[in-house]
Amino acid sequence: MEFKHRTALVTGAAQGIGEAVARALAARGAAVAALDANEERLGAVVADLKASDRRAAAHAADVADGRAVERVVDRVERELGPIELLVNVAGVLRVSPALSLSDEDWERTFAVNTTGVFNVGRAVARRMVPRRSGSIVTVGSNAARTPRMHMSAYAASKAAAAQWTKCLGLELAQHDIRCNVVSPGSTDTPMQRALWSDDCGAQAVIAGSPAAFKLGIPLNRIASTDDVAAAVLFLLSDQARHITMHDLCVDGGATLGA
Repeated sequence: MEFKHRTALVTGAAQGIGEAVARALAARGAAVAALDANEERLGAVVADLKASDRRAAAHAADVADGRAVERVVDRVERELGPIELLVNVAGVLRVSPALSLSDEDWERTFAVNTTGVFNVGRAVARRMVPRRSGSIVTVGSNAARTPRMHMSAYAASKAAAAQWTKCLGLELAQHDIRCNVVSPGSTDTPMQRALWSDDCGAQAVIAGSPAAFKLGIPLNRIASTDDVAAAVLFLLSDQARHITMHDLCVDGGATLGA
């Protein structure tokens, strides 16, 4: 899976899965446009890539802001080249019982997790169509297919983003553009660790929780960000040239293939 002479845009690239994807693409020769709202952390990641002689650029923006996204995409195409690869990773998690969920939490969750995917996907795909080339991957969640306690907004937003990506894939297939989804389960990221109350958090996730109607992880391990990045790179690559509108679940069997 080599990506030399190809330009990739990765959202949510300042940490977690987005950072792992950006680093993996850069290591395989891609010029990486890294987008995130966390300007300080994003700058550190891109500086590290450049120190390793990778082609990378930082773009601080909120994916929920459609105009800002258009400006970033224009700049990337001018400075790094035509975007051939897009990975939507940017996301937020607001945990709350459904009946206690605030309007702000609901709206912000959808603004980033769903509208953000729409904003970036539309802006990039419009430029891919005339070139008849491109591959798009949206990082969703296994919560999009299996209900989770206190994660109603997150699960609903990820389900919407996944279905939008598949619909986009159907419309863009005639232009030789592929659109796929990678749905991770529990992954060792700052977002995941924020849910843990002590040093036993990882083991508790692996074991599952009958009280929360949550199964454990049959493979008996938490995913690393590199595990998810590997799945993303496969779907981006020419090795997956006949795969589109697919949702690849990377959760160690936690949802029993549901």
